[in-house]
Amino acid sequence: MINLAYVALGLAVYFMMRTVFADEEKRSASKALGNIRDSAPDAGNIVLRYARPFFSRYVVPIVEDLKIDNKRKVLKRKLASAGLTDVLTPDELYSFKVSLIVGFPILLFFVKFAWEVEVPLWAFPAAMVVGFFYPDRIWLPSVITARQDAIKRAMPFVVDLLALSTEAGLDFMGAIAKVTEKAKPSPLIQELETLLKEIKIGSSRREAMKNFAWRIDMMEINSFIAVLISADEMGASIGKILRQQSEQIRHQRFIRAEKEGAKATQKILLPMIIFIMPAIFIIIFAPFILGMKGGDSGGVF
Repeated sequence: MINLAYVALGLAVYFMMRTVFADEEKRSASKALGNIRDSAPDAGNIVLRYARPFFSRYVVPIVEDLKIDNKRKVLKRKLASAGLTDVLTPDELYSFKVSLIVGFPILLFFVKFAWEVEVPLWAFPAAMVVGFFYPDRIWLPSVITARQDAIKRAMPFVVDLLALSTEAGLDFMGAIAKVTEKAKPSPLIQELETLLKEIKIGSSRREAMKNFAWRIDMMEINSFIAVLISADEMGASIGKILRQQSEQIRHQRFIRAEKEGAKATQKILLPMIIFIMPAIFIIIFAPFILGMKGGDSGGVF
């Protein structure tokens, strides 16, 4: 019976690896021909890289027939905020979640029998839970947070460039085009390029800017776009608005830095109590304790 289980496991691993490497060869050929971006299809995630051949063939066709429109909207928003709309569709992301429910326990099973590692029974249902929540509750939030932090860092510089460009005589769309051409690549620049593309294919400026704010999903960007839309509708000077927004963004950045500094002083208390205070007590009281022990010993002898 055990030998049969080994054979079944070996066949499963063989067919899975065959599928993975077949897709890997296709991806390498497509990359060499320039048909796909370097970041696709795994976005630097090794779990997605090796799970994609399985779920794209066997799980996605099933998920596409499910009536989960509300779930698709939520996943689409998360993918847009993470900048991964070119990497995964909502159906693929949901299929990724479902496939990991089976994939993580199989991986544990393989580790248990291949390397003879003792794996407790509770680890298998725990692996199923982790597999289901990993894509959109663990991986995507970390990508979104890193991307939003990069956008926050780039915002003051980009808004300054937009203000300078409009004050130099360019209109707002021309200023965006000039900034995307000259500025260093960043997630914010990528989103501005997407905004320009939407306007070129027929979207109104208002709609394109709303989509821009929807994709990034940040309070700072939402307020910034709201001000720009109202200024555009009222015919106010965009250059002056951009200059005011730049000053406000820098002020908010300074406030965030002060808050993080205040948090740092609180976070350092615990390491100080655990590691530094005992060393200080030893330095101060060790000579007294040793002296008292030495005095007691002299009295005895």
